[in-house]
Amino acid sequence: MNYKNNILETIGDTPLVRLNKVVSDIDALILAKVETFNPGHSIKDRMALKMVEDAESEGRILPGGTIIECTSGNTGMGIALAAAVKGYKCIFTTSDKQSKEKIDILKAVGAEVIVCPTDVRPEDPRSYYSVAERLSKEIPNSVWLNQYDNLANRQAHYESTGPEIWKQTEGKITHLVVGVGTGGTISGTAKYLKEQNSDIKIWGIDTYGSVFKKYHETGVFDEKEIYPYITEGIGEDILPKNVDFELIDHFEKVSDKDGAIAARDLAREEGILLGYSAGSALAGLRQLKDQIKKDDVVVIIFHDHGTRYIGKIYNDEWMMQRGFLDKVIRIKDLLQKKSDNIFYTVEKSQKLREALEIMKENDISQMPVMEGKKIVGSLTQNRVLNFILENPLKHTELPVGEIMGDTFPEVSIDIPLNELNQYITKEVPAVITKSQKGEFQIITQYDIIQAI
Repeated sequence: MNYKNNILETIGDTPLVRLNKVVSDIDALILAKVETFNPGHSIKDRMALKMVEDAESEGRILPGGTIIECTSGNTGMGIALAAAVKGYKCIFTTSDKQSKEKIDILKAVGAEVIVCPTDVRPEDPRSYYSVAERLSKEIPNSVWLNQYDNLANRQAHYESTGPEIWKQTEGKITHLVVGVGTGGTISGTAKYLKEQNSDIKIWGIDTYGSVFKKYHETGVFDEKEIYPYITEGIGEDILPKNVDFELIDHFEKVSDKDGAIAARDLAREEGILLGYSAGSALAGLRQLKDQIKKDDVVVIIFHDHGTRYIGKIYNDEWMMQRGFLDKVIRIKDLLQKKSDNIFYTVEKSQKLREALEIMKENDISQMPVMEGKKIVGSLTQNRVLNFILENPLKHTELPVGEIMGDTFPEVSIDIPLNELNQYITKEVPAVITKSQKGEFQIITQYDIIQAI
């Protein structure tokens, strides 16, 4: 029988997946190391297990003890999985910028979560670093793993992530693109890869509000670089010991907006639902595309799953509130704005004269044609005019059914207005929709102009 003894044995051996549409303008092989295949749905499972096992072997935690960690969510999830299997308690501190989904997931796997303010200095007693350190001193038989300075973090990637990528690319990798937070992933993976081939370029993705890029380029820790940012999982206001700056060839900063939009592109165009840092990594790669050559093999690490960001980057309202998306006007919004929602129609059997009277009295230039409760055609001002000019003596008594055109396209009330250009043309001046009550409504070119 083929089975694992526990969930921890499923960590690692994640696939490389070729990216296509989102990098269509880059003439090279772009491969994503999709770490969501780990049991905790993030790359942090690798180092979390390593840190716990090192603490056990060094006697820093005994059976029944408490693991304490400051985490943006993913490391906490990895630790919680290990703790569940091994029988430890967990207390996690996190910052108030983290998504509700992350916090709820940590609680679901049995952890206690303490939310701390983001906009304070690391040494402030309220920071999530300081609170974790204090608790580890107050609680007996507890250990603060400290993923930022615990070198087991980067060692985990030296032992697993790096060798996997080298083997999967058959040693052909030329570039590694990684979002940098604690620095464990990029440093451990880079160390292994550069030992195999020192020419491999290592690009770290940073965010505005973080100190990494300037420190890497100047050696100066500039506090003026530090300010609040929304992106989760990358960037820091400290210099973690896990970041080996000598192994990193370049840092590229990505804005909160560009990272969020790129993540949505990955979901929509590649079918891969990923976290915020994955979007930032892709955006950084796009910004550096001119430095990539045709025969290059680029590996980009995608850290975590998009389910942890449903209330944020995958929520239109959240995106619009921050100016990351223009407000989307949908058909249902337009219906609410219309002053007259009467659905004017004409029966297929009615005389053309009667149809003209309806159009004139109600100042409308198009109508659906009905046969009972079914829409069977359309009548437009232009069609009527052309018919009258061609048949000036006999137009009034003919039934509408003899001159009607095709039915107007029917669309959902949830469709955005900017997608109506697929339906409304010079020849098709209107669409039909159904209100939330199931009643037919017509949307005309004039309605759209008024709404805009």
